[in-house]
Parts: sequence; C-alpha cells; structure tokens
Amino acid sequence: MDKPLEQPKVQAAAQHSSIDKPQPPRLRRIWAYRNLLVIALFVLIADQLSKQAIVASLPFPSYGADHGAITVIRNFFYIVHVGNTGAAWSMFSGQSLLLALFALVTLIAIFLWRRALGLKELKTQICFGLLCGGIVGNVIDRLRYGHVIDFIDLHFGSYTYPSFNVADSGICIGVMLYLWQSLRDPH
Repeated sequence: MDKPLEQPKVQAAAQHSSIDKPQPPRLRRIWAYRNLLVIALFVLIADQLSKQAIVASLPFPSYGADHGAITVIRNFFYIVHVGNTGAAWSMFSGQSLLLALFALVTLIAIFLWRRALGLKELKTQICFGLLCGGIVGNVIDRLRYGHVIDFIDLHFGSYTYPSFNVADSGICIGVMLYLWQSLRDPH
C-alpha cells in the first residue's frame, strides 16, 4: 500500500499559518480608512449644503447680473445657479445618467483596487477623500435633478472659467494632489 504524499514542510506551514491567522474585525478594517471617509463626508456635506443654499436662494437658471446672479466681486466672481448635464467643461453634455453610472463604476474600482492605490497611507487618503466626496456629491445631483448644480462663476478678463461647485473642487484638488504625490514619490 502506498503512503500518502507529504507536503513539503515550508508549504504546509505557509498554508497553515494563513488559515489560522484571524482576519481583523470589519470595523477595524474600515477604521484604517477613517481619514478618507472623514474627508469624503466633509466634502459631501459642504457640497450638498452649498447647493441647497443655491437652490433655495436663486431661481434656475440664474446666470449674469441681469438674470439673477449675485455679484461678489464685479467682473470677477459671481454666484450663479446653472445645471451641467455633462462632465468638466460640459463635455458629454446631455449624458447625465451615463456619467452617474461611470462615477459609480469609478467608486467601485477605487474600492476594489484600494490596496494597489495605497489607500492606507494618509497622503493618499486625503487625495481620495477629496475625490470620492466630490464624486458622490455630483452623483447625488445627477440622480436628484438630472444635472449637476454649479454656482461658482469666475471671470478672468475676457475669459470666463466654466461654472463649478464644491464637489468639482474636491475632485480636481484630489486628482492634482494624487498626481503630484505620485510624481514626487513613485513607488
């Protein structure tokens, strides 16, 4: 009668230790991303509160001093109430639902690749907290209104920068910080 094959001791020990090693409780795993979650929540709340203030105080659409916009600094900074059914700079206009779906897929991808992205590091959590809070803020608008509410309107001489909001700022700053961090410290 043949003797059963024995596994090499190193391989058996490795398999045994990974099986016996307890996984950290779910709350502790979530807590490892607390900075990302707190920043995302802060951006989301600031975004939604500011947009609610705009909806409550300015008719839609309000653009230009003659049409209800609020002048903060003449010829430079205005508070408006406009909608964007596209992405940045109105690219993909009219595709609000598709962009909301793309944003949700992006959030899922960030979650799935959180280890590869290095999301346990503080600097990376700051970047992705800004990004994720902004993404969720704009998705809420797309699902609630069919467009993103934009209200910050800046003019630089004859150039008018596209209107934007707190969520857009979070997304742009988060992406720029992440790119800057990646270029400074490529792993």
